[in-house]
Order: sequence, then C-alpha cells, then structure tokens
Amino acid sequence: MGNLIEITDFNAEALDVYARLTEAQLLNKDKPEEGLFIAESPKVVMRALDAGYEPVSILTEDRNIKGEAAEVIDRCSGIPVYTAPFEVLTRLTGYKLTRGLLCAMHRRPLPRVEELCREAKRIAVLENVMNPTNVGAIIRSAAALHMDAVLLTPGCSNPLYRRAIRVSMGTVFQIPWTFLSEEEAGRWPEEGMAYLKSLGFATASMALHDESVDIDAPALRSEDKLAVILGTEGEGLQDATIAASDYTIKIPMSHGVDSLNVAAASAVAFWELGRQSGCTIEKTQTERKCIL
Repeated sequence: MGNLIEITDFNAEALDVYARLTEAQLLNKDKPEEGLFIAESPKVVMRALDAGYEPVSILTEDRNIKGEAAEVIDRCSGIPVYTAPFEVLTRLTGYKLTRGLLCAMHRRPLPRVEELCREAKRIAVLENVMNPTNVGAIIRSAAALHMDAVLLTPGCSNPLYRRAIRVSMGTVFQIPWTFLSEEEAGRWPEEGMAYLKSLGFATASMALHDESVDIDAPALRSEDKLAVILGTEGEGLQDATIAASDYTIKIPMSHGVDSLNVAAASAVAFWELGRQSGCTIEKTQTERKCIL
C-alpha cells in the first residue's frame, strides 16, 4: 500500500512542503511550472485527483493508513506516504490536520479567460477579494448554485491556497476558474471590464449605490451571458468598476442591515441570477442605464 515512510526526522527536506514553505513559496511565481499546493482531507484530495491533478507526496496519521486515507493512498501508488501519530503531525505542521491527511500536488497552467468563458452563460468575477476563506466560500457557492466559471482579478487570494481549498470543500477542482491577467484582459477595471463585454457578457456589479436595483430585476435574468462582480471585504467594488457596469444590483435587506459578508452575498446572488428564466424583456439602452 503505497511507499510508506515513518517520520523520524522533522527536518527532512521532503517535509518542507508541509511544515516550512509559505503559500507564496508554494505558488512559486518565478517558476510557476514548479508550483505546488496542499489539499487537505481525503474527500478534497479525491476531488483533486478526479480533476487530474498530479500528487507529489502524502502526509497522514498512521491510524488512517488502513482507514479514511486508504482509498487516496491506493490511487497514489508510487509516491512517498509520510506517516506518524497524530501528536507528531500536529507538532510538525503546527495545526490539526482535517481528517488526518494532507497531499502535496502539482499546480497546472491556468486557462485563458477567453477559453474558460467560451460556453459559459453565468460567471462570477471577484475583484481584490483577499481573504482566502471568502475566496473558498464564494467558489463553493458558485459551484453549487449555477455559475459556470469564476474569474479573479490579480489582487485576489489564490484559490489553491490551503485554506481556500479546505473552505471550498474541494470545489476549486470542480468549477473552472482563472485569473484576469493583464496580458490577456488588460488593466482592471477599465480594460478588464471592456474585455468581458467583448466576450459577450453583460456586467452586473453588486454594490450599495443610489441607483442600485434589487437582484431579482427581470432584466438581469433575461441576459444571455451575465458576469456577476463582487468586491473586496469592507471597501467593496471600485468606483470605476461600478461606472463601467451595465447593471448595479443589491440584495434587499431588513432590520436596518445594509450589507452581507461577500461570501454570504455571493450565495444569494448566484442562486437568484443563476436560475434559468424564460423572461424575454426587450431592453433598450435607456432601460439598462436606468438600472445602472
């Protein structure tokens, strides 16, 4: 069952990926072809394997070798499987392992936005969402609630950071995503927003704005291709993003609450805007600017 290696030396170089490398070092921007990420828990690792990601090594509790980790180990024959008791792994990594298993995996080249969006009808665009917990939660909602893809501006946290992967429950491996690189899409937001429109998307910014309309406005659901744009925690979307949008939308609130956390707001938005609608309202430019 795999290449089992009992951990006896905490300083072994092979364990650096789990114990000592930062997320930035794993990402390896200077040599992206050598980038790695850490998937945590058997279910998440299996989703990564199903998506075609290549494993490098496994770190697991010894009690899980013939338990929850067994199926993962069977699928990863030929790679090192480092093992030790729970207490040892906690000291090594500095945190409690979720379901007792970590797997280091190779990153893959990201697809181009044009390729990702060719068949997409509903996409989510994240602008400078820097908290990996929120990135993971938004991607999970996007995967579950009818979005076809997720795009991220360069200021966003990477979806393959360990915490983002864990919070997403591995859905980062199930829904297509990529970054809006300046090379392809130009500078965000002015050129990037124009690029989305060149791909056929109407753009809807979620923002508290004097002219915002409720998220269930019929005109939104009648758009053939729609990009829902969500902003960073606290500050929200940039003014330039809102100005360049076809629509500015909001979620109706009660009890004097003015907004939701971006991850919670995304779930509401994706559910409402991702539903297919038979609505065929004819929108003139005047109507659209009124909604903006």
